[in-house]
Amino acid sequence: MDPTPDFQDIVRQLKACRICRDAPLYGEALPHEPHPVIQGSATARLCIVSQAPGTKSHAIGIPFPDRSGSRLRNWLGLDETTFYDASRIALVPMGACFPGQNARGGDLAPRRECSEIWHERIFAALPSLELVLLIGQYAQARYLGEECRDGLTETVRQWRRILSDPRKPRILPLPHPSWRNNGWIRTNPWFEEELLPVLRAELRSMFKLETEELEA
Repeated sequence: MDPTPDFQDIVRQLKACRICRDAPLYGEALPHEPHPVIQGSATARLCIVSQAPGTKSHAIGIPFPDRSGSRLRNWLGLDETTFYDASRIALVPMGACFPGQNARGGDLAPRRECSEIWHERIFAALPSLELVLLIGQYAQARYLGEECRDGLTETVRQWRRILSDPRKPRILPLPHPSWRNNGWIRTNPWFEEELLPVLRAELRSMFKLETEELEA
């Protein structure tokens, strides 16, 4: 059996990657120097697969440092200390670097090169994962494929079926916690009323079990 790759070795390789800047496979080159933002370790049990770092994350090198991060932590029922504990939680974007902005000031899509080249290696270095949260359409399209063919709303609406699938690690789709999605949350009250309580209970159980194991 091949040994599990070292997560920090993979991160060091990722941080040296310049493909999207110097030899892009898709579209124009990354408009600035690469600055990958990622978190994790071999013991992480939860992985959050998000879109790509935003401007603030790019500047300070920390995932989800903004209002979207506050909302996401509220959804999960986790404080900042737990959320940024790499021994428990991996934060893996579809594109590890801020992709730049379009003419209207909106963030561009995550670089396709990143997930195609790096995700298999990253996940090989995360052997303890029990649950993967797929945030937004880019992550869901890659890891659910035809299961998300009807769009984000229908994908998230099928959360019970997706979560109960016997695959390992288990998967749960979520919308992006951006404040631009306030309207979506208002028109889909089942998300906060039904899905979030189950997710929070899952995470309480997961991290309580981890504490008991460490104390044993």
